[in-house]
Amino acid sequence: MTALAINPPRIGSAGTKPEGLSLVYQRLMMIMLVFAGVTTLVVGRLVFLQLFTDRSGDSSSVNLLTPPRADIVDRNGVALARTIEAWSIAIHPNKLLGNPDELAEKLSALMPERSADQYRAILKSGKSFAFLSRRAVPELVAAVNALGEPAIEFSREPKRLYPQTGLAAHVLGWTSMEGHGVAGMEKVLESRLSAPSLRGTPVALSIDARVQASLETELAAAMAKFSAIGAAGVVMDIQTGEVLALTSLPQLNPNAPGQAMAEAGFNRATLGVYELGSTFKPFTVAMAMDSGIIKSFGQMYNCPRALPVGGGKFTITDTHPFGRACSVAEIMKESSNIGTAQIAAQVGSQRQQAFLRAMGFMEPVSIELPERGRTLTPGANWGDIATMTVGFGHGIAVTPLHLATGYATLFNGGIWRPATLMKMGPGHPIPAGHRVFTEETSRRMRGLLRLVVTDGTGRKADAPGYRIGGKTGTAEKIVGGHYTSAAVVTTFAGVFPMDAPRYVIIAMLDDPKATPDTYGFHTAGWNVAPVVSKVVARVGSLLGIAPDPTREADMSEVLPYVRREAEH
Repeated sequence: MTALAINPPRIGSAGTKPEGLSLVYQRLMMIMLVFAGVTTLVVGRLVFLQLFTDRSGDSSSVNLLTPPRADIVDRNGVALARTIEAWSIAIHPNKLLGNPDELAEKLSALMPERSADQYRAILKSGKSFAFLSRRAVPELVAAVNALGEPAIEFSREPKRLYPQTGLAAHVLGWTSMEGHGVAGMEKVLESRLSAPSLRGTPVALSIDARVQASLETELAAAMAKFSAIGAAGVVMDIQTGEVLALTSLPQLNPNAPGQAMAEAGFNRATLGVYELGSTFKPFTVAMAMDSGIIKSFGQMYNCPRALPVGGGKFTITDTHPFGRACSVAEIMKESSNIGTAQIAAQVGSQRQQAFLRAMGFMEPVSIELPERGRTLTPGANWGDIATMTVGFGHGIAVTPLHLATGYATLFNGGIWRPATLMKMGPGHPIPAGHRVFTEETSRRMRGLLRLVVTDGTGRKADAPGYRIGGKTGTAEKIVGGHYTSAAVVTTFAGVFPMDAPRYVIIAMLDDPKATPDTYGFHTAGWNVAPVVSKVVARVGSLLGIAPDPTREADMSEVLPYVRREAEH
């Protein structure tokens, strides 16, 4: 039998090549059609989501690189608070491999905030998880990691950082371990700072870091020099109410708020209330001018060496008694309690209270911060004697920020506006406010307070070329239920430049002591007035006010009514 060898055709041979290529082409076309269809569906879905999905409250719409909390910056964009990635160190005690006693000793050496016994208790607890340190620095993480214990766990977590350390600490406040604001503007702005759609946009405060640093530095130096127990200060734009600087001492570091002494957490500028003494006297004179009582700064009052009131039960005295008739200009220049008390009595209790209420003095100070103090007043005992003492700043206790808004009202043309820590601009317009004093009274008071600095008790507050005007205030503190001259609160309330007022500056020292170079005095003219001079000299140019020794406030209404020393 003969076998037949049948050779199958080879693919690619002359007879089958067109059929093979056709099959490959058809398969490629099918794949391309399927790919095009899937791509069309994906693109269509993305377009639909982009156009018709509401993501306003969806945190997933935020770029994963966006920080969990927005930055806070000053009015010039300087970072005051920002969020960085930090480390947390934790342990799983139930998975511990090493010797707990030895490990406890090593952990205590690296993290001494707990004792070895406390670490030992954690390690032997048998728990599944426990934190050892939160917001740890990289150096500590490396050192703990070198211990080689597998049960120790390291993870990243956000940390709120205050790069300027204590600068404006009482304004900023701080956050909890969970990253939520617990004080200051961190608390006030909680919803804004954590809003998913806004976390990439910084929040600008009205604070100017340069002005803030100058105020803090000079106040801290004075506090140390005069051994004061505390200090506070404010710099404010009198037209807008924007607070450019606000400080309270002792200092607080918001990076570690729990490590500060208790009194450092107290905001003396907005929460503390004090009798601010003679800084109230300009308000009394302005009230009398607006009420038609004082028509000229040459108007005369009897100024004996002592003034009995209340049927002789009480006596009002002066540090620099006149013992003669004195003009309104002299009353302000020498800070006469006796003269001011008589002017306040003419104003009367009802009008006095009405003016103080219109300036916001009868309510907690108007500012965004939650830490706000409530004014202490004579209350139901606001009779004739209380009216006199309130007239020269005793018997009523307010915050330093109250005083700043009051001086802004008096010298901006007579309009009260609330203080604000938010930078004015879109979304934060200048409030309309309301009128308290007439524009004429506001204008005339300029020369009177400039006189205090050029010729009166505030000489040491002067800064050449800046035309500072203002008033000293020295108020006795209550110790053991009684006023004592041994402990005082000293304040200077100033405005500059007085020929065209733009800024208010308040500086206060709590219980300053006398020094040899103050000749035994601990009054405001000696210890706190120089602070104002130094701060204005440092920040004036930064605020756009060039010193000009050729300019001066108009004092033509006051100088003719002041006796020169040679005439006494």
